Amino acid sequence: MSEAAQPHPQAHWRDPKRPYWLLGLTVPTLPFQAGGLATVTGLDVFWWWGPFFAFVLLPLADHLFGDDGSNPSDAAYARLDADRYYRWCTYLYLPLQHGALVWSCTRWADGGLGLIAALGLTASTGVVAGVGINTAHELGHKREHLERLLSRIALAQSFYGHFYVEHNHGHHIRVATAEDPASSRMGESFWGFLRRAVAGSLASAWRLEVRRLRRRGHRVVGHQNDVLTSWLTSLALFTALTAAFGPDVLPFLVGQAVLGFSLLESVNYLEHYGLLRERRPDGRYVRVAPRHS
Repeated sequence: MSEAAQPHPQAHWRDPKRPYWLLGLTVPTLPFQAGGLATVTGLDVFWWWGPFFAFVLLPLADHLFGDDGSNPSDAAYARLDADRYYRWCTYLYLPLQHGALVWSCTRWADGGLGLIAALGLTASTGVVAGVGINTAHELGHKREHLERLLSRIALAQSFYGHFYVEHNHGHHIRVATAEDPASSRMGESFWGFLRRAVAGSLASAWRLEVRRLRRRGHRVVGHQNDVLTSWLTSLALFTALTAAFGPDVLPFLVGQAVLGFSLLESVNYLEHYGLLRERRPDGRYVRVAPRHS
C-alpha cells in the first residue's frame, strides 16, 4: 500500500469517555433530585440543589480531574459525527427537561412550598432551562430538519427561541466585534452586558429573519418566520402549563426562564470578555479564531 493510501493513524480513534456521555442527563433531572433530597432530609435548602450542582460540584470536579487532552483527530471526526449514540445523548435531554418542568409546576401549584423552597425550585429548574439552551445550540448546528426542530423545542422553556436565529447567523459572524451583542466588552459589568445582550440579541434576530424572508420573497409574518414560530412555541407551552396548573404558576415560569437565559448570557460574558478581532487594511475583520473565545 502506498503512503498516500494508508489510513490516518487516528482514523480509528476510540472515545475513552463514550459510556460517560450519558452522565449529562443528570442535569435535566436536577429538580427531581432537589425534591428527593428535600423530602428525605426535611431541609428546604436542598431545593437549591440545581445551583449547588452547577456552580459548586461541577467546578470542583473540573478542578480535581484537571485538563483532558484526548481529543479526536479530524480524520476520526466524520465517523464520530455519524455515530447516533452521541445524538441520542442530546435527544434524551428534551423529554427529561420538559418532564422536570411539568413536575416542578405540580410542586409549585400544590402551594406547600415555603419561600426558600419555592425560590430554590425556581433556581434549580432555571439551571435546566439554561443548559437546555446549550443543548439547543448543539442541535441547531446540525443539518437535519428534525434536529433543528428539536433545537427550538429545547428553547421553548426559556422563551429564548430567537437564539436559534441570532446565534447561527449573527453571533458566529460578528463574534468579538462591537457589533455583536453577545460579546462582552472590556470593563463592562455583567449586569450591563446582560441588559445589552438580551435586548440586542432579540433585535438582531428579528432583523436577520426579516432580511432572510424578504430576500426569499416570503411574508415577514407567517409560518416561515423562525423567530415568530419559536416564540409561539414558548407561548403555547406556557399557556398549556397555565391552563393545567392555574395562573399561580406564571411567576415560576417567568422566573425559571429569566434564570435560564441569564445562565446562557453569563457564559457568553465569560467566553468573549474584552476580546476584539483586528481589522484588515480593507476594513473587514480578520477571520474568527480560537483566540476570540
